[in-house]
Amino acid sequence: MSQNEQFRSDIPQSSPDNAPHHAHNEESKVTLTELGLPGTSQFNCRAEPKPAMNTARENAIASLIVLANIVPMISFGAGIGGGLSIGKSLGVQGPSEAGWIPASYSLTQGAFILMTGRLGTIYGHRKILLAGAGWWVLCSFVNAFCNNFITFNLVRGLSGIGGAMIVPNAVAVIGTTFPPGRKRNLSLGLFGAGAPIGGWLGAFFAGLLAELTPWKWLFIFMALLGCLVFGSLALVLPAEKLVTESERMDWFGSFLGIGGLILFNFVFNQAPMAGWGSPYEVALLVTAIALFSSFGLWEYKFAHTPILPLTIWMAPSFFPLVLVVLISFMSYGTFIWYLVAWQQQIRHWSVLSTGLGLTPVAVCGGAAAVISAWLIPRLAAQWIMALGCLAILIAQVLIATMPEQQSYWAQVFPATILSAFCPDFIFTAAQIIACNSIKRHEQGIAGSLVGVLQVYATSTGLGFAGIVETHTDDHGSLPVKGYRSALYFGMGMAVVALVIGVFFVRMPKDTREGWQDSADSPESKSGEMVSV
Repeated sequence: MSQNEQFRSDIPQSSPDNAPHHAHNEESKVTLTELGLPGTSQFNCRAEPKPAMNTARENAIASLIVLANIVPMISFGAGIGGGLSIGKSLGVQGPSEAGWIPASYSLTQGAFILMTGRLGTIYGHRKILLAGAGWWVLCSFVNAFCNNFITFNLVRGLSGIGGAMIVPNAVAVIGTTFPPGRKRNLSLGLFGAGAPIGGWLGAFFAGLLAELTPWKWLFIFMALLGCLVFGSLALVLPAEKLVTESERMDWFGSFLGIGGLILFNFVFNQAPMAGWGSPYEVALLVTAIALFSSFGLWEYKFAHTPILPLTIWMAPSFFPLVLVVLISFMSYGTFIWYLVAWQQQIRHWSVLSTGLGLTPVAVCGGAAAVISAWLIPRLAAQWIMALGCLAILIAQVLIATMPEQQSYWAQVFPATILSAFCPDFIFTAAQIIACNSIKRHEQGIAGSLVGVLQVYATSTGLGFAGIVETHTDDHGSLPVKGYRSALYFGMGMAVVALVIGVFFVRMPKDTREGWQDSADSPESKSGEMVSV
């Protein structure tokens, strides 16, 4: 018995007893299957039957959903490309301190994804997506008028919550619009490509507007762009009329998990400035560990509908998959931040020049999306993931070993090309592995966890790398040594991720096309039902 067949044998099949129920709602239900769709869990919803969408509307939804990932990532990219410049205007110096500008956004976006994805299953993915979009637009606009470093980062963190509401529910729309197959694979790949493309656009816009205007206009521009994209999406997405029959929100578990994630990340991102001698650093670290422990106990023993069932960790390859995603994206975040710091602080590039220098990330990120989708039925997912780890490892080596002053084309250019293949290859492969390695009713939760790790790890990696930098740069007198040390740390993480992926993650090629059996089909009772 193949691995896929073994897992499918665990999936409850439709029975004749269900026939009247399915016949009544056959046209109005779609399952979130074969894909780790963030924030979905086992539930059953009813909606009024609606006619099938035409191809033009499907394509419009797919395009705007891809943009719905790009727009929030523009905010993160703006923090990467313009973080040092904005930080300087707010009174902080150096990448270890200014690292809070990109980290505060990705911290909350990552920490809240599990919760906001679950909210989408209860109240409707469309509603939560658009509510998050409105919140993101509002916070981006407010950010333009924050003139204090702490206040600026607090609002950045609040806007990250909006991003967390957008991303998992946007992925859920992909799953409900397209069945397993070529079109879904391409949509998922393009969605994953939104990370490098949006990041590059953010760095480019940060540079362009910094050259022409005060930095506040960058955030006003993002707010206006969000109004355009999300307003258009609101017009084309069909209305949802969901009635959840059995789903509950695990509010207490959400509090414990989010609290632990935020405090743990805060401790390591604050450590380069405060130092481990600060009593509050130790106290907050102990509190974070206590919250994580309480979260595990609550989810295992007491939660009626756990936001993160501990049973998913028992699935073959899932735990090593989580480690690969976590460690590889920590490495990726370290690479991109210290590449920007090197170009701006050591080689004195402008913010605009730095953004232009990152253009290969966008171009090759788009190519990586198409390539990863093409590879899914041709290459086992763990090898696609391994290629992503190898790409960021070689990119780290190129940057860490380059001289202080050198032509952009010698090492930075090939490093940026290679780095673009890391996020998309790993994101796509991880989602495929997540949905194929666990039971169907847990697929959405597993996919949501992958989304958490992708964003959260980028922020956490900046904290760890900042600690390495501040302990090796001789109190700021040897900045290049500190940058190299941080990049060597990133190299080490990439090696660990590569080894774990190659030796411990196993998943056969995914050659399916369409809903292939009763467990895959929209009529399956055990699936996660949403209206389209």
